[in-house]
Amino acid sequence: MAEIVNKVQKSGLIQLDLSDFKPKETIEMIDLKDNLWLGLALKEKDFREFIKTNDWEKYKGKAVGVFCSADAIIPTWAYMLVISQLQQEGVPAFVGNQIEVEKQLTQLNIKALDTEEYNDKMLIIKGCSDVADPAFAMTELVKHLQPVAKSIMYGEPCSTVPVYKRKKSL
Repeated sequence: MAEIVNKVQKSGLIQLDLSDFKPKETIEMIDLKDNLWLGLALKEKDFREFIKTNDWEKYKGKAVGVFCSADAIIPTWAYMLVISQLQQEGVPAFVGNQIEVEKQLTQLNIKALDTEEYNDKMLIIKGCSDVADPAFAMTELVKHLQPVAKSIMYGEPCSTVPVYKRKKSL
């Protein structure tokens, strides 16, 4: 009986799964619409009272997105005040909706990846993954790894689409 050989393992291909870069922390959202005067605009005095009295500690250990779901006039300083308060609590905070926050966290996770172990390697970015925006995550991974990788492919080891191959130097 012939020995079964794992050709993918012997090929030196390294498969990367985008789900490994998904945010691990819970994401909480702060909707500024809850602070609108007549559903139209923020009043600085009232908003500063919210900033002063809100329980910011409840966000510790989470990531927070700040957005406004209403079509309203939101001054930039409002986002700055909320982010500043969260920053003081050591809470990672971002401006944007749930998907935008997930994308920013995914990008941070990709940028934290040590590229040393991928130096001069053949990489496959797995095609199916449950991340907020797969095209965004895949392109961020390519941008991060292309400077060190020998080649980058998309898909599964049995069926790949070439994305990048380093040119041979003379």
